[in-house]
Amino acid sequence: MRWDNLVENPTTAGDTALFGMSAVTTRTFDTPEFRGITFHEVRARSILNRVPGASRMPFEWTVNPYRGCTHACVYCFARKTHSYLDLDTGLGFDSQIVVKINAPELLRRQLASRQWQGAHVAMGTNVDCYQRAEGRYRLMPGIISALRDHANPFSILTKGTLILRDLDLLRQAAEVTEVGISVSVGFTDRELWRTVEPGTPSPERRLEVVRTLTDHGIGCGVLMAPVIPFLGDHPDQLRATVRAIAASGATSVTPLVLHLRPGAREWFMTWLTQHHPHLVRRYERLYAEGAYAPKWYQRRITRLVHELAAEFGIGPADRGVPRRIPMPPEPDPVRPDATQLTLL
Repeated sequence: MRWDNLVENPTTAGDTALFGMSAVTTRTFDTPEFRGITFHEVRARSILNRVPGASRMPFEWTVNPYRGCTHACVYCFARKTHSYLDLDTGLGFDSQIVVKINAPELLRRQLASRQWQGAHVAMGTNVDCYQRAEGRYRLMPGIISALRDHANPFSILTKGTLILRDLDLLRQAAEVTEVGISVSVGFTDRELWRTVEPGTPSPERRLEVVRTLTDHGIGCGVLMAPVIPFLGDHPDQLRATVRAIAASGATSVTPLVLHLRPGAREWFMTWLTQHHPHLVRRYERLYAEGAYAPKWYQRRITRLVHELAAEFGIGPADRGVPRRIPMPPEPDPVRPDATQLTLL
């Protein structure tokens, strides 16, 4: 896919501009939180994305109102997607943000289509839909409202605290359909956080989000991701993280070991060479077979985290409940002279 596929009126083959400037508005904002960041506003042609069949993801459809992410996580697997737009996957991914400004109205139109069957929609699975840009563009309220109005089940994964702005909308949606919220907290080590996730809220602030959502009746799980080998996987570190997650009231904790796909791998290894050169050879051996750590390592981390979760009283993630679309009451089929049996 190239840039022109994101816009409603693709530029012609003869247009030599990188983004097709007739279809893209490029903005910069001279405020501290956005200094050095460029926003490319596009009008997308489609917002519901089908997940490739070979994907390991447990969902089939996603919505991504943004591309690129100011969280600047050095390990982010989505970095490769910026290369599809001929953008840099390193600093460019952190500072060149694509904003699909028509995402809410486009989603509402697609949900109303006869072809749409009401499948679960996952958000925040590519880049964070509650990154800093959302504070300015406010796309998520319209997206959540569209899903609520169609009683369409959805889930959100975020590292952002801005999700609390939309708490009322989330509660309204949860009254009519299945809503799953997860917050990503891979570790509570502040030094590690500052170096690998420099643009994110602190782990403590993210866990406050979990606590607030839970206090307002919205169950929130924690994706303990990534567990970073040799930097965040010591048993003491895992224990501290799971303890903090349990204290936040999280409904579940799911560990996920760091994976290094092309694009992310090069950027992460460059960072590792600069900050922890003694670990480079160990990473090359651990990830010699590809993007994922060996099964034995993943199983070890999963076992340790599950044991700690049981110790601190965190259960496994629930499967959720069916869509709760309001239906008119049905007449009581029980005859007046019949005896109604109870289930218990």
